[in-house]
Amino acid sequence: MAGDEASVTAADIARMAGVGRAAVSNWRRRHEDFPEPVGGTATSPTFSLGAVEAWLLQQGKVAELPLRERVWQQVRAAGDDLRLGEVVAEAAELLLGQGRPHTVPAPAWELIRRYAEEEGGPQAVRFLLDRYADVHSRRLAETPAEIADFMAHLAGPGARSVLDPACGLGVLLAAAAPGRRAYGQEYDDSLARLARSRLTLAGAGGAPETGGEVRAGDSLRHDAWPDLTVDAVVCHPPFNERHWGYDELTSDPRWEYGLPPKMESELAWVQHALAHLAPGGVAVLLMPAIAANRRSGRRIRSNLLRRGTLRAVIGLPPKVASGGTALPVHIWVLRKPTADDPTPSRVLMAEADLGNLDAVAERWREFRADPDLDVDRPGESRTVPIIELVDEDVDVTPSRYLGTEEQVSAEGYLLLRERLAERLGRLATLVPEAVPGTGQELPSVTLAELERIGALAVWQAGRFEIDGSGDPVLTDRHVLDGGAVETRTRPEGRIRIEPGDVVTAIGTGGLATRVIEEPGLLLGPRLVLLRPDPDRLDPFFLAGFVRALSPGATTGTQSGSTRFDPRRAQVPRLSVEEQRRYGDTFRGIFTFETELRELTASGQAAATALTHALAAGTLAPPT
Repeated sequence: MAGDEASVTAADIARMAGVGRAAVSNWRRRHEDFPEPVGGTATSPTFSLGAVEAWLLQQGKVAELPLRERVWQQVRAAGDDLRLGEVVAEAAELLLGQGRPHTVPAPAWELIRRYAEEEGGPQAVRFLLDRYADVHSRRLAETPAEIADFMAHLAGPGARSVLDPACGLGVLLAAAAPGRRAYGQEYDDSLARLARSRLTLAGAGGAPETGGEVRAGDSLRHDAWPDLTVDAVVCHPPFNERHWGYDELTSDPRWEYGLPPKMESELAWVQHALAHLAPGGVAVLLMPAIAANRRSGRRIRSNLLRRGTLRAVIGLPPKVASGGTALPVHIWVLRKPTADDPTPSRVLMAEADLGNLDAVAERWREFRADPDLDVDRPGESRTVPIIELVDEDVDVTPSRYLGTEEQVSAEGYLLLRERLAERLGRLATLVPEAVPGTGQELPSVTLAELERIGALAVWQAGRFEIDGSGDPVLTDRHVLDGGAVETRTRPEGRIRIEPGDVVTAIGTGGLATRVIEEPGLLLGPRLVLLRPDPDRLDPFFLAGFVRALSPGATTGTQSGSTRFDPRRAQVPRLSVEEQRRYGDTFRGIFTFETELRELTASGQAAATALTHALAAGTLAPPT
C-alpha cells in the first residue's frame, strides 16, 4: 500500500495493532523511526496509513493489517470528514442492495465486498455505522445501547407505532422499532440515510405494519410528519440548542403546555413529542438534569404535572447517556391523557444505573398499571404526590424525593455489598506505579516564563453570578471535590474551556488542579485556567507539578481568603518526552484519586445502611 494516500489517527493505529492509545503514544516517544504526522493538529495528528502499516510490520507489532481497517481507511480516504457521512451512507446502502455507487471509489467498494463476504453483509454495515459514530463521537450525542433498550422498554410493549424526531444514527429508534411501524426524522441528510440502514438491520425495512422510514429535515421548524400520530415517541433531543426556532414558532399550536423559553429548547422537544402522540400514547425523552429545576421552565413543568402528563422522571449517572460529557441526565416519561382519564395523583421518581435498569423498568410497569400505587424504595424509587411537586420551584429532580438507603433489604444489601467489592477490586488495579528516584531537585521554570515564551496561556475568571441558564460552568467545587458539572450560566463574556486545559482552585486543603477532558464547559468564578501548548507542555505534567510545587504561589488576602498567583508557580524544566513520562503517572494518580473519593462515599453509605438495617431488624448478623 505504498501509494495509498489514506491517513490514520492515533486511535486508528491503536485499533490496527490491538493496543490502547497509551501504547501508541509510547511508540511515538520511544521510536525515532515512528512515522511523522502528515496532517491533523498538534493534539490530534494524522499519519500516512502506508507508512504506519510498514512500520507496524517492520516492528512486528502486527502480522498484517486487518481487512476491516483497510476497509475503513479506504472509506475515509474517499472524502474529508465533512463528506464522510455521505460515503458511509452510500456504502451501507450498497451492502443492503440499495442504490448504485457514486461516491464510494471502486478500490474501496472491492474491499468492502470482500469484508462482507467474510463477515456477512449485516455485520459489515454495523461495522461502518459503529466506526462512523466513533470517529464523530464528540459531535454525535448518540444514546448508548443499554439506555436505548431501557427507553424502548419504558415506551411499553403495546405500542404499534413509534417516532423519533431527532434520531441521529438511529440507535434509539432501532431499539424501539422491532414489531412496530417506525418513523424518524434527522436534520442531517447523511445521518438520516445511516439511520435508515440501521432500521433495516433491525428488521424494520419492509412490511407495511412493521416497516421503517426516516426523513431528513428540521423537526421543530419543518416537521416531516405533520399529520402523524403514533403510540410511542422516543427521543434523545439536542441539549441546550439556542437556535431552535423560538422567534419563528412563538404561536405554534404544539405549545399546548406553554411557550418554551428561548433557552429551554428541550421543552420544545417535549411538546413536539406530545403533539405526535395518540391519546394514551407514551413519550420517553432523554433530558438534561437542569431541565428538572430551571426557573424559566416552571410554568410548563407545572402544567405537565397538573394535567397528569408527566408520569415519571428517572435519574441516570453522569457520562452514562450524555455523549461522553459529565452532565447528569434524566429520562422523562410522559403520557398523553385520554378524554376519560382520571387526573393522576402521583408521579414516579427513580434513580437508575446500569445495574438496576430492569428493576426500575419493573417499577414503571407496576406504576403504569396502577397510577395510585404507593411505592417507597429508599434510594431507588418513590411515587410522589403531585401536590408536593407543584410549589414555587416545581423541581422534579428525583434525588430530592428518594430519601436515603438507610432501610436496606437483605437482597438489596447483598447487591450493595457485591458492587462495593467490585469497586474495591478495581481500585487495587488503579494504584499508580513508581520507582525510586535520584533524590535530586529538578531544574525549574516559572509559569510566568512559560507564558512569556508562548508555551502557556493564563486566564482568570474573576467573580460573577451564575444564573442557572445557558452552558455548563465548571466551579471551584467541581475542581476541589470532583463530581458532575450541573451548574449553568450564560456564555456571553465568559471564558470557554478547551479539552487539555488545566484548571486550578483553592480550598481548605490547598491547591487543587484538574485536567479538563470534556468539551463545552465555561470557566467559573475564582478559577485560574492554564492552557499549555501541547507540543511544548504535557497538561498532566503541568497539573501534577503545579499542585505539588506551588505553596509559595498561594497568598492570603485582607478578607482572610486565599488566592493563587499562577505566574509565581513553578514546574521542572524537562523535555516533552520526559514531561509525558511524568504526565502518564500523574494521570494515573488523578484517576486513582477520583475512584478513591467515589469509593469512600459509597463505602460510607453502605456502612450507614448496614448499621440502620441491623438496628431495624431488616438484617441480622451471620450465624
